Amino acid sequence: MAGRGRARDSGAVGLAVLLLVLLVGCGGRPATDTARAEVQRVLDRRAAAVLAHDPAAHAATGDPAAYTRLRAVPLAAWSYRVTAVRPGGDEAAADAELSYRIEGHDRAPVTVARTLRLTRDGAGRWAVASERPAGKAGQQLWDQGTVSVVRGTHSLVLGVGQSGVLLRTFAGLADRAVPAVSQAWGTDWARQVVVLVPKSLDGMAALLGSPASSYRGIAAVTTGETGGGPDAPADRVIVNPEAYAMLGPVGRQVVLTHETTHVATRSDTNAATPLWLSEGYADWVGYRGTGRTPDEAAPELQKAVREARLPGELPSDGDFGFAGDAARLARAYEGGWTACRMIADRWGEEKLDAFYRAVGEHGKRPGAVEEALGSVLGTTLEDFTAEWHRYLREELG
Repeated sequence: MAGRGRARDSGAVGLAVLLLVLLVGCGGRPATDTARAEVQRVLDRRAAAVLAHDPAAHAATGDPAAYTRLRAVPLAAWSYRVTAVRPGGDEAAADAELSYRIEGHDRAPVTVARTLRLTRDGAGRWAVASERPAGKAGQQLWDQGTVSVVRGTHSLVLGVGQSGVLLRTFAGLADRAVPAVSQAWGTDWARQVVVLVPKSLDGMAALLGSPASSYRGIAAVTTGETGGGPDAPADRVIVNPEAYAMLGPVGRQVVLTHETTHVATRSDTNAATPLWLSEGYADWVGYRGTGRTPDEAAPELQKAVREARLPGELPSDGDFGFAGDAARLARAYEGGWTACRMIADRWGEEKLDAFYRAVGEHGKRPGAVEEALGSVLGTTLEDFTAEWHRYLREELG
């Protein structure tokens, strides 16, 4: 019985070894591992061709039109890391992380998830047939067409489907915004702005990975890492060209200056910062020096004040939802702006800047505003809100 038991164990081991050989193949590596290594080599060559500005070498890896779309983008780095490969005969789907840096702007790479489709020729070589965002990830600008580039003194403008004249207009707006923001906030920031101008509202939404309905009527948004320091990727100001076209000259400058303020204040903006403060401060800088009066800049809030519908408290984060009521959204922005304007009027511009920074230094939302009100402005939230109510009646009543 003991001998037969050992024989049975030996047979089981032999069967396991046989199955492993069949699964791994003669090369001793699973087929998926082999395909993954081969795809990684293809993408490494593809990335090297992008950085070397070598269209022929890029075309040799497949999908030559992809290089044409992004060749004008000033890149300091471009690489792929394959995370999964699903081979199926002479085709394969691959998941990868694309990391890239824009020269002179990104101090750390932007990393995005991508899905690639590859095909294999008769000699067994893989080539890229297509590349697109993975899952719910947003598009990159070159996914939408050939990118045109305009450099300003303080700006880099990237556009798709837009004229050079329009892109130069945005560069001019950004170049005026940067010194205006520095004058208000200080110079301890990059003092450079990256502006993305897609062809349409749908293009803007695709870059943000959200429905177009969320941004209808919104002229621009800024994306970046909350609390991002000097080694973070540069923020991107993403323009809605359809909404922007509806603005007059002053409105266009106010919007670009507002968004540039978000770029400047990014490292001092975090979970502790309420939207009424971050958006209100950006509007305060945007309107600063324009001569716009409260009744011109806050018509929805003025209407509420005159109809005895004075807001009971400062705007909540939920009031800033793009997909909600447009009038409510306008009142939220106007409420934040008037609160920041009041601080500048009552306590001074330096105190406004110090208050913003003090809130961010708290790191967490509970108690952040209350502590900064006490330490910087010498008041309480209750008294500050009451003072804001008086200010609204004085300026808008």
